[in-house]
Amino acid sequence: MHLDVIDLMAFYRTPLGLIARAQLRRKVRGMWPRVKGESVLGLGFATPLLRPFRDEAVRVMALMPAAQGVFHWPPEGRNCTALVEETRLPLHDASVERVLLLHAVETADQAPALLSEVWRVLTAGGEAIIIVPNRRGLWARAETTPFGYGRPFSRGQLDRLLRDAQLAVEAWDTILYVPPTRLRMVLRSAAAWEGAGQRLWPAFGGLHVVRVTKQVYARRPRGTPATARRPVIAIPGLAAPQPMPTPRSAAGEEEDGLFAREVHMAPR
Repeated sequence: MHLDVIDLMAFYRTPLGLIARAQLRRKVRGMWPRVKGESVLGLGFATPLLRPFRDEAVRVMALMPAAQGVFHWPPEGRNCTALVEETRLPLHDASVERVLLLHAVETADQAPALLSEVWRVLTAGGEAIIIVPNRRGLWARAETTPFGYGRPFSRGQLDRLLRDAQLAVEAWDTILYVPPTRLRMVLRSAAAWEGAGQRLWPAFGGLHVVRVTKQVYARRPRGTPATARRPVIAIPGLAAPQPMPTPRSAAGEEEDGLFAREVHMAPR
């Protein structure tokens, strides 16, 4: 079940969404401190976490599933997003060094096929960071956040899924211990919740954040067979992008097109 792109954009404008984004950015950047000269691909709704890489990576792009919808990002420049079929990514084999998946695996109709595509487009030894709801955490039970939709994963379930996709786990962490509430008194103490959770309840964080590397063996992982894909024209470096109106963000707001006025939705 894919959420609508407008609902996802709205969540990351809320106080709770801002906390989630800050925690995720800190964790992802800690796992990938250096991406200079590399290509970074976001799958699902990863734009809230991609901005820190734009000044360093040679190319940053965001592909969003057709059932979710897409919007112009970044708001201040050339569009780097495209609407795709998530099990048939329009990228060449071994064409990107880093893939970041957010709001992707838990809502995918065919999670093994999606991860097979991640394996296909990664270079040998390339890395992916996969972020999914933790079945034991509060965030997977709260429909007030996007992480309350789709399929949450236990550590064992996710580990098996990754092994079947020939993605070897290099680092595993659990984050978001603050309760998913709108109460400002609770949200103001989010940092304290995070510190206490890491020490006292490490298995009960809201999200799994897993860094994996592509393993190359004689066989391909189970999933959709590789076929020729036509490159997406909206991605710089693959073909000339078509210009789109560039929406202006609110004053002082630079957060990843969350105030974009031009939203292109998939047919319902």
